[in-house]
Amino acid sequence: MVDETETTAAMYRRFATLEAPGASPLYERLASGVASDRELLALLGGLPPAKRQPNLLFAAARYVTGTPSGYDDFREALFEHREAVVAAMLARRTQTNEPARCAALYPLLASLPQPLALLEVGASAGLCLLPDRYAYTQNGHVFGAVGSPLRLNCQVEGTPPPHLTRPGPITVAWRAGIDLNPLDVTDPDDVRWLRTLVWPEQHERLHRLETAIGLARDDPPPIVRGDLNDRLAEVAAQAPPDATLVVYHTAVLYYVSDEGRAAFADQLARLGCHWIGQETEGILPQVTARLPRPHPDGPLMYVLSLDGRPVAFSAMHGGRLHWV
Repeated sequence: MVDETETTAAMYRRFATLEAPGASPLYERLASGVASDRELLALLGGLPPAKRQPNLLFAAARYVTGTPSGYDDFREALFEHREAVVAAMLARRTQTNEPARCAALYPLLASLPQPLALLEVGASAGLCLLPDRYAYTQNGHVFGAVGSPLRLNCQVEGTPPPHLTRPGPITVAWRAGIDLNPLDVTDPDDVRWLRTLVWPEQHERLHRLETAIGLARDDPPPIVRGDLNDRLAEVAAQAPPDATLVVYHTAVLYYVSDEGRAAFADQLARLGCHWIGQETEGILPQVTARLPRPHPDGPLMYVLSLDGRPVAFSAMHGGRLHWV
């Protein structure tokens, strides 16, 4: 029988040793503390497995009680407000909407026939549906909307295919998203949740988020509520027929069952669209099987794929792209 308490503790130890170091000293301390806190692990054990993740717990606690100074402060505030924290965890999702991920998407989008029809599944507030509204710098080369107030810097390693070396402009004729719980960039409470999902010490990342939200408010992309498999064909049918349909997602299929992932891939094949994925290794076995080698920073990097072929590794929160 699986020991769920130990499974949850192992998840927090993994977060403390692999994901948080160098990114958030506070979250590193909190995750280490939770991993050995039997009372808190028991509290998490009363939640559905999908609601026990470190990112969700820490964001919900900060959403309700503010950012703690350390583990003792975090623990005291959490148990004092446990009902409100649990309610936030049950009602909310880890819908991190990191616009810097567009720096990995843009070269692939620029390589496709223009104009584009963009459909993102797991779109959150839709900030990654706006790649044409951001400027990009990759190893000194500037492209995209060069006059944009948001410039996304990305360190590039490896040698890209020749047609991806200097991305040209993209033209977006249509865009839409699908999400189980769409967030509204004009709703103050949704925006507060998005801000809370940014890790405490990451001030530059918070500034990116706020700038992207400001751009999105000028013309918010439409996002429909629902399951990606249930709504995909319906929403895709709304794309203009003279535009190149591109369906994409980042760190979404982790939350979908193996059967759901297979059904999603089958639907994409029937649609005849282009498909861009940014997921951790192993989430899409058909992509992982074609990797020439794993990345040394494996758990911290997504596999970037185009039409089922791996083309690069991309950092979880943007800023780094390694062509394969």
